[in-house]
Amino acid sequence: MSTDDKMVKRRRSALRGRQLEPAVLSELRDLIGDERVDSSLRDRDRLIEHLHVLQDADGYLSMPRLRALAAFMNLPMAAVYETATFYAHFDVIHDEQAPPPEITLRVCDSLSCQLAGAGALHEALADGADPSQVRVVLAPCMGRCETAPVVAVGQHHVGNATVETVGAAVEQKQIQPDDIHWQKLADYRSVGGYQLLKDCRDGQVTVESLAEELQQAGLRGLGGAGFPTFRKWQAVRAEPGPRYAVINADEGEPGTFKDRYYLEREPHVFLEGALVSAWAVEAKALYIYLRDEYPGLLGVLKDAVAELEAAGIVEPGFVILRRGAGAY
Repeated sequence: MSTDDKMVKRRRSALRGRQLEPAVLSELRDLIGDERVDSSLRDRDRLIEHLHVLQDADGYLSMPRLRALAAFMNLPMAAVYETATFYAHFDVIHDEQAPPPEITLRVCDSLSCQLAGAGALHEALADGADPSQVRVVLAPCMGRCETAPVVAVGQHHVGNATVETVGAAVEQKQIQPDDIHWQKLADYRSVGGYQLLKDCRDGQVTVESLAEELQQAGLRGLGGAGFPTFRKWQAVRAEPGPRYAVINADEGEPGTFKDRYYLEREPHVFLEGALVSAWAVEAKALYIYLRDEYPGLLGVLKDAVAELEAAGIVEPGFVILRRGAGAY
């Protein structure tokens, strides 16, 4: 083979597949930040967060955006694509596809909603929708089983949904979550809130004494294992650092919506307990994973954490919120 033939072969090989568009990468940096300045933006645990930024900006995930994100994070395109297509709340649009319409109706198909007639409701909404304006899809549990069937109109959840109530929300373009009235930091502290955390940090309460109280109280995790909390503390403290505290605020079992109920009303009760646990295991950071079906609650937790940072109760960046994306 001649030298010219080898060069042509190399050029053709280099051009296989879709190519990264520099302009798209530049737009990506405007949305997310510049990874050349802040290398932490390339950390793998930021992938879903970055996908949310792109989905929120465009209403979907285009393939050029995903290719740019793969280059941005120095990840294989397959890893980015597989993550984006796994989750129900990410809308991946291939190069030959048209973007989805402005409004998406997600009909919950959990067991509770199915028993309340979600199947017939989904069929009726799909039959009556103008596909150029509204898209109707099935979606996983939305954590609102007490008001089944539930339909998400954008990020606005319609409980005890009917074709008429959903249609009214669409007509009014009511796509943002409802306002949530919650106990602010000042009100929580006025009834003794964060005194336990202060006593722990000041040495008035020891890890051992608190663990003994937890043992006597029989406090357990409410997951499948029902693992005693005091033993979990002991097991984590026995391991070398760095250590992290991680809260999984995702509940998808039929009839389970207790976490949302309390978190929307008294987030600081939860945050103090989480911070005491983080103190007990000497955690370097506290991660809170919140399901994406709770967009209003995400705003509440962001505001509550901001209150803690402003009051000097936690260092900025110690509490890290992570969004789910419609799958457990």
